[in-house]
Amino acid sequence: MKYGNRLRRQIEETLPEWRNEFIAYKDMKKYLKTLSHTSLSLEEARFICLLNAEIEKINNFFLEQEEDFIIRQKELQDRIQSTIATFGANGVRPSETEYEEAMAKIRKDMVNFHGEMVLLENYSNVNYTGLGKILKKYDKKTGRFLRLPFIEKVLGQPFLMTDLLSKLIKECEKTMQALFPVEGGGNEAWEESIFRNTVAALVTIREMRRGSSTYSPFSLPPIDDHGDHFSLYSLIPIQ
Repeated sequence: MKYGNRLRRQIEETLPEWRNEFIAYKDMKKYLKTLSHTSLSLEEARFICLLNAEIEKINNFFLEQEEDFIIRQKELQDRIQSTIATFGANGVRPSETEYEEAMAKIRKDMVNFHGEMVLLENYSNVNYTGLGKILKKYDKKTGRFLRLPFIEKVLGQPFLMTDLLSKLIKECEKTMQALFPVEGGGNEAWEESIFRNTVAALVTIREMRRGSSTYSPFSLPPIDDHGDHFSLYSLIPIQ
């Protein structure tokens, strides 16, 4: 599947409200078709400006989402502590029914929260791949060699600095595993719906990382199907 089609499918299957936050890959492809060989220096300068504008947009969105996730994780932790302190066995007004209802809502919110964070990791990968693809097309069109030096610069951009995001995901999984251990039950319809976006994101990451016929220092690293971010699926089986 071509990158443009993969990107469009990813947006449609995950968060359509993010539509305008991805790299404008289609628009940039159209721009490449207008290039002439008579003023390549000026056109390259303009092309770089377009790329930098896209990177700034992607960085801003990524950092905004990451900041929101930090706040939401703290809110979820506070809700957990408050629920335990209020309705738990040693709480101020113990109630098994109210405790179970409150924790069910927290569980749903945490699963959704985890899915959104995985999608943001996917957002990072999708945009990095898009930049590499459009730069490769530029080099092929013009005979220049812009891709490698530009990608080397991109590797230091905030939207690729996902260590904090990965930490938040692992902390969320650890909390889920501690609070909601597997009990061998079936699968609820709402759980399946919540996980759909996350599954779509992970499938797209696998396609991107396995679909390339070549590897370079600027390639995305291979994904491990048994990695940490897949461990949460053992909690809620998907059929």
